[in-house]
Amino acid sequence: MNSGLLFIQQLINGLSLGSIYALIALGYTMVYGIVKLINFAHGDVMMVGAYVGYFILLALGTNVPGMIFAFLGAMIVCGLLSILIERFAYRPLRNAPRLNSLITAIAVELILQNSMRVLPFVGPDPRQFPTMAVHNFAIGSLSVSNIQVIVIVLSAVLMLVLNYIVNYTKTGKAMQAVSFDLQASSLMGISVNKTIAFTFAIGSVLAGAGGVLYATAYPQIDPLLGYMPGLKAFIAAVLGGIGSIPGAMLGGIILGIAETLTKGFGPSQYADAISFAILIVILLVKPTGIFGKKVRVKV
Repeated sequence: MNSGLLFIQQLINGLSLGSIYALIALGYTMVYGIVKLINFAHGDVMMVGAYVGYFILLALGTNVPGMIFAFLGAMIVCGLLSILIERFAYRPLRNAPRLNSLITAIAVELILQNSMRVLPFVGPDPRQFPTMAVHNFAIGSLSVSNIQVIVIVLSAVLMLVLNYIVNYTKTGKAMQAVSFDLQASSLMGISVNKTIAFTFAIGSVLAGAGGVLYATAYPQIDPLLGYMPGLKAFIAAVLGGIGSIPGAMLGGIILGIAETLTKGFGPSQYADAISFAILIVILLVKPTGIFGKKVRVKV
């Protein structure tokens, strides 16, 4: 394969990987947009979703109904888990200094990781994730697998659903209002607690789907599964402008393509380093990200 075809092939691979990063990044950016919290436990919620999908697929098989139930089960469990985390870990600290909430988020991350490690039916050892049979479709000299098509299409559908919820529903309008001014929203009759809980839930629903998609594309899971994808999704959110939903989508795609191009044209062990280098560069050049806006603070 010549350099041109390899470049296009890696773009396709990057679009698939970037779609997963974008799904996870949406959870980071939505939570930050509402309560100005970096929820570092978000990647581990994705890991829980991958395990839920794993057990459902073991029980039902990797046929179409099994995959549908795996996605639905992972999304529901992750949504409920995030509501519990928000209620008991983050809500009591909502008016506390931000550092307290950040430390709590790291603590929740460690609790989720180590809880999965000690559960007798999970354990610390890696497991092979059951996946459907892989079929490659040839487009000229290029190759696209059925799993890549599912990842890209399903990610795009979920992003469109999220866009509809945020921009065209009453709950979405409430989310925008709370993001703009929490106290004024409360005075206008909006249930701030329910809106914030819904924001956590919908972000984690996407993370649950992202966990199953990631495990399907890279079929090995362990309790640390969500650590690196979670960090990269956070980088994607910062790259696009944390707090911006279109920014999270674009940032995820850019990061996925950058990673696969590095693997295709350079030493593959540098792929993670490239991701963190992008974070450093964006913080130096444009700290607000691609779609971020500068905020002036009056003193």
